[in-house]
Amino acid sequence: MKALLFGRDGQVGTALSARLPEVATEVVALGRAGADFEVEGALAAIVERVRPDVIINAAAYTAVDKAESEQVRALRINAGAVAELADAAKAVGARLVHYSTDYVFDGSGTTPWVETDATGPLNAYGASKLAGEMAIAATGAPHWVFRTSWVHAPGGNNFIAKILKAAQERDSLKVINDQIGAPTSAALIAEATVKALQSLSGARPLSDGIYHLQAAGETSWHGYARFAINAARQRGFPIKVADDAIETVPTSAFVTPAKRPLNSRLATQKLRDGLGIDLPDWRDDAWPTLSTLLPKDAS
Repeated sequence: MKALLFGRDGQVGTALSARLPEVATEVVALGRAGADFEVEGALAAIVERVRPDVIINAAAYTAVDKAESEQVRALRINAGAVAELADAAKAVGARLVHYSTDYVFDGSGTTPWVETDATGPLNAYGASKLAGEMAIAATGAPHWVFRTSWVHAPGGNNFIAKILKAAQERDSLKVINDQIGAPTSAALIAEATVKALQSLSGARPLSDGIYHLQAAGETSWHGYARFAINAARQRGFPIKVADDAIETVPTSAFVTPAKRPLNSRLATQKLRDGLGIDLPDWRDDAWPTLSTLLPKDAS
């Protein structure tokens, strides 16, 4: 199997670069410099030149707040370019693997979203990602779309890194407690992707379509922060903020250009049944990312 990976340098792309050789005999991995998602026709030319068996798109416009003022650019990267990739995949007989987000939903209710639930993005970023999903389906190309949420990875610009930095510098913190979801590691996303690709050579290949991919369990951003800070404190990480100074606040306490969904729970039964796998609890899944941020001599 020859794999063509876009978004090599992001959190998910980095994790995929490490895992794809397990299933692909050849991997062509491109970062931003090697694949311009804003130039029409550039991606199709790459696909035609490489002629892969599978195209994995881990590239995306992810600046949620900035997307409100850059809607044309977000749509181009998250939808227009994705449509081109899907068309190119179909033309060369390749499968497209693409990653989407819980932001395609409106965040209402408290029940985990299933793949067939009605979508209704609250912001421009979510709308652009939904447009990308729809574009893929419209081409008829073989595809998997994996919706995920709250992604983290060692070295990434993610919530764990930001909250630990803040905990070192501040006497108190205010963290949102009414957005509920499950932090999910790039490593878990890469592992599920590899298992899906391996299924193609087995008796039960994973069917085309949309799948929810999220670590098990649920928490709020406040619960996530408490977990990371307390674990770091126990390991000897220098924490300034006191445990009782991590205040809970509603989403409304922070004014941002883009509205965030409150319910980011994703039901993963379809993926677990399709691949015959279990998904780890979000706390266990977060430990590898957290551990890389702790000092080597922490104990």
